[in-house]
Amino acid sequence: MNLLRRDAEAFCRALAGALDAPPAADVVLFPSATLIQAAARELKGSGVAVGGQDIHPAASGAHTGDLSGVQLADAGCGWVLCGHSERRQDHGEDDALVGRKARAATEHSLLPVICLGESLEERRGGHAFEVMRRQLVAALAEKPPAYEIAYEPVWAIGTGETASPEIAQEAHAFLRRELSGLAGEERAASTRILYGGSANPGNVKDLIAQPDIDGFLVGGASLDSEKFLAIINVCADAAR
Repeated sequence: MNLLRRDAEAFCRALAGALDAPPAADVVLFPSATLIQAAARELKGSGVAVGGQDIHPAASGAHTGDLSGVQLADAGCGWVLCGHSERRQDHGEDDALVGRKARAATEHSLLPVICLGESLEERRGGHAFEVMRRQLVAALAEKPPAYEIAYEPVWAIGTGETASPEIAQEAHAFLRRELSGLAGEERAASTRILYGGSANPGNVKDLIAQPDIDGFLVGGASLDSEKFLAIINVCADAAR
């Protein structure tokens, strides 16, 4: 819930002007709903995509305050986040709802980024893998035909705790093994698993070097165009 239209437009112009078209790494912005159309307009032709921060499972109806996949696509989105940790915490979204949202996204030609991860209490209690397995199974229960996964260690966001590259890799490797059992080895190998635990220019190089970390779901660092560009360039170098 950041930026006003003029700020978002300036940010998008700076980003598009600093990147090759298309960028060497896939880049997607997930602005607030009021900024989607402005971002899509400024980024047209740049190769940078736009996504929604949330989606309602229904295509239309009496769901005041929500956005459907039809509306997101109409506004210029090609992607959407499903089950972000802040949606789970602030709005009580459960695992089954996240699965329905992921399925709805694909029905409207949006690529869902399914977010999952454990809290500090769950990690300290030794339940991290149990939580991730439960969330992944529920997210795929509706059998969305396409998706990406984002691992958000909630305990490493704004808590002073740190997820080392080794800890992050352990979680990503676990998710890929689980995905292999749920969707097959080919799907598991081709699905990108992004890291979303306070990624910043100082840690992304070591993180992207891990074999099962394929990119980043960037939080606060994405509000600074120079920091965001630095992260994008690290990913681009890794992809070459």
